Amino acid sequence: MFLYQLLNIFYVASQKEEESKNDSSRYKRGDLLEVPRTLFTHFGIYLGDNRVAHLIPDILPVFTKNTSAISTMVSNNRLVLGVIAKVASVRVDSLANFAYGSEILVNHMDKVCSQPPLDGDEVARRAEKLLGKVNYSLLWYNCEHYVMYCRYGMSISYQTYQFCTAVRKIVCSRKSSYLTALCGVAVSLYLGCVTLLTVLPTLLVSFTIWMAA
Repeated sequence: MFLYQLLNIFYVASQKEEESKNDSSRYKRGDLLEVPRTLFTHFGIYLGDNRVAHLIPDILPVFTKNTSAISTMVSNNRLVLGVIAKVASVRVDSLANFAYGSEILVNHMDKVCSQPPLDGDEVARRAEKLLGKVNYSLLWYNCEHYVMYCRYGMSISYQTYQFCTAVRKIVCSRKSSYLTALCGVAVSLYLGCVTLLTVLPTLLVSFTIWMAA
């Protein structure tokens, strides 16, 4: 009996902590919210009344038209498969469903973006106007592009920029150039077809990577 009461106390305390962590009274209409999801940060716009508009990939609409099922919290599995299938929409969810158990960061991008934020009502109006299906792209139009347009008037993604910069450093390096040339020559020798038609493409690719590095 004592153990049950103790566990119940801990459960109630954790629930209160979770509720206070993302208490809707902390947010104003038009605030930019962000939470960690999978490998990236997920963004949304607070509309007021415990509602958040956000662009989120979701595979479920591919398999069902049941709106009540689709409107449930988007799990990480649904999200990742939606990214791969490029199926996404701008939808409105509760703060709890948007946060997905994480603590919400508020207006952090104000410190990063050179543009001043628009008026809160204008931000929310833009967010609501774009509700519905979208042409999703992980690199060119994701949840960050959406909120940056709504709050600052420019559709950019710092995450995408950082990701592309990291990939460029890996791919467009002198080491990659050397490895590409060596691999091309090794494959040609292994197949026994060292001709101008096989060597030239290898050299061209290696030269392009070298010049881009």
